[in-house]
Amino acid sequence: MTMHVFLAGGAGVLGRRIVPLLVARGHTVTATTRDEAKAVLLRDLGAVPVRVDVYDAAALRTALAESGADVVMHQLTDLSGGDFAANSRIRVIGTRNLVDAALAAGVRRIVAQSISWVYEPGDAPAAEETPLDMHAPEPRRPMVEAVAALESAARELPEWVVLRYGMFYGPGTWFEPRGLRADQARSGGLVANADVTSFVHVDDAAAAAVQALDWPSGPVNVCDDEPAPAYDWLPAFCGAVRAPAPAEDDAPRNGFARGADNRYARKHLGWTPAYTSWREGFAAYGISR
Repeated sequence: MTMHVFLAGGAGVLGRRIVPLLVARGHTVTATTRDEAKAVLLRDLGAVPVRVDVYDAAALRTALAESGADVVMHQLTDLSGGDFAANSRIRVIGTRNLVDAALAAGVRRIVAQSISWVYEPGDAPAAEETPLDMHAPEPRRPMVEAVAALESAARELPEWVVLRYGMFYGPGTWFEPRGLRADQARSGGLVANADVTSFVHVDDAAAAAVQALDWPSGPVNVCDDEPAPAYDWLPAFCGAVRAPAPAEDDAPRNGFARGADNRYARKHLGWTPAYTSWREGFAAYGISR
């Protein structure tokens, strides 16, 4: 069944991958941006661009109502400057405004971007039923609270899917040869330790968002098959971006740094990542540079 998707954050790292996937499947896409140049990009990708600021609640409500969309896709982030407080603000206030606009327009379904490293401490990779780390100490707590607010707001719609993504890597992310983490690696600013991370390539993340239009309501871990400690993944990343081998820290693993389990998405929803491990994804940097 074809749908009309209102894509908030259409020109972002994921949004500009999602638009052509939606269009190829016959969906109509209205995509938001605040930038005129990015509006041109969205139009070229096949979307109807709408210039609107998610913090302008009245304008957002009007834009969504006038679009006639029947599903909202939330891919809003604010990480270009590395400001985590700004990203938390968009999760809380931006999501609130978007959900209010959707409810006012009679939209029944939302697909929203969340993250998979906000689970409470534990020994094994976290599954979707694992509680969020609501008792986390500072400075982690504001991030967890912002994610919880985003997910709670999304659940106000009759149908909702929250995509708890692993750490993004691939073109346009911090984890690419010209990205922030690569710069930090080359300057010796990243340290290998026991903390476990689950990754997901941005192309796989975009594919999951499109498939989620047909998924049942609930949270879904969207990450690759190999949660790994930094002892394993960071040397591979450094090698891929031509950085020196990282220093090591033998401190115990932070309990919350446990990775995430993708078996629900794989076995019950039929999502299969093209990059099953960060190993092959990082190795591809040597080919694409």
